[in-house]
Order: sequence, then structure tokens, then C-alpha cells
Amino acid sequence: MKQKITPQENAANMQNKNKGTNGVNVQNAKNESNKAKQLEENRKKK
Repeated sequence: MKQKITPQENAANMQNKNKGTNGVNVQNAKNESNKAKQLEENRKKK
């Protein structure tokens, strides 16, 4: 079972790319994916 993540930990995880490891920071990956979607939506509007 996954442990609860506090807002402070979530904010830190969204900025942490886990450089130098073979693991993936799931919260960072979701954050980057959402950022790309938002940017794409703005490009289509223009």
C-alpha cells in the first residue's frame, strides 16, 4: 500500500527528476506530462 504524501513532499517531488538513478519519480513524470498538455493547448488556441 502506498503511503500518504504531504503537500510539502509532493511539491519537492515535482521538482526532483532523480538524476543519476535508474528510478522514475512518478510525481515528476506526471507533472511534466501535464505541463506539456497545457502548453500544447495554448499553442492550438493561437
